[in-house]
Amino acid sequence: MKKVLVGIVALLMVVVGGAAAFLATKPSLRPASAETVERTPTRIARGEYLVNNVLLCMDCHSDRSMDRYTFPPSGKSLGGGGSLCWDENMKGMEGFTLCAPNITPDAETGIGAWTDGEIMRAVREGVNKDGNALFGLMPYTYYASLSEEDIRSVVSYLRTLAPMNNKVQERVLPTPLNLIVKLMPKPLAGDVAHPDENDSVALGKYLATVGNCLNCHTPVDEKHRLIPERAFAGGNEFSHKVFGTIFSANITPHETGMGNRTRAQFIALFKAFASPEAHTMKIEPTANTLMPWLSFAKMSDKDLGAIYDYLKTVPPIENVVQKRPTPTVPVAPTATVPDAGTDAQ
Repeated sequence: MKKVLVGIVALLMVVVGGAAAFLATKPSLRPASAETVERTPTRIARGEYLVNNVLLCMDCHSDRSMDRYTFPPSGKSLGGGGSLCWDENMKGMEGFTLCAPNITPDAETGIGAWTDGEIMRAVREGVNKDGNALFGLMPYTYYASLSEEDIRSVVSYLRTLAPMNNKVQERVLPTPLNLIVKLMPKPLAGDVAHPDENDSVALGKYLATVGNCLNCHTPVDEKHRLIPERAFAGGNEFSHKVFGTIFSANITPHETGMGNRTRAQFIALFKAFASPEAHTMKIEPTANTLMPWLSFAKMSDKDLGAIYDYLKTVPPIENVVQKRPTPTVPVAPTATVPDAGTDAQ
């Protein structure tokens, strides 16, 4: 019996020691680049466009106006936190506290003390300044597709922001997810090329990837993993005590999705939200949407058209999605009213 007890104790020590060692380990990572990005007017302008209208950093890293359409960013612009932290108020997030960090150049609470290389590595490879894993709600697996020039542009723009001193609530993850998160980051194998701007489908695929369209518009399984064979079919559920339950739209070419909508109609659907009035429109949270129409409305016609061209190439999937009624949106002077029946989710 004594030998058995000794064996059990020894086994427990090995298990505990192994767990402690795993907790102390860093995720898979490569050293951050030593590059200091040259900030040019062109890069800053491109970075502003990407951060605010394509990558939608503003939507997670800012406070939100809870009474305005699409819950647009408000006061603490990119200062972290946000009014819609992922926590027990979100269905399936019991035991979690996930608030987006401050990404302004504040040295104490933001990224002011980070190198350019550390910022680029965090955005595309999912590890912070200290080499610790970011959680997957930060869509670094999609941002990994950002080209070298575009990630430099993002850094250039972030460096121009006014520093905001705002300490965000610490992350809380339930076990075993606090351990699994270490396995998620993957270092880039090398430089990432930019798509051919003259290849509309390739450009659209790039924009739909870094714009996180797949992640929102693809249903998930019981373990919250995307179902690849249902890509872009919609029906992904988002439930929160503030806005109730919202389902993402089907954006495949099936008649229950984009159907026979033309390229011009697709662009007009977004541009209808470009008016100043749309940005101040009040709406009840339970009639609202998480679809960031106001940000995407400022994308160029070329980029929106490219996304359309790409989506027309994905397999059509039948999926009727429960839609919230589209509110009457003040129309921008150059936009056309979307076809009746189109949704704003």
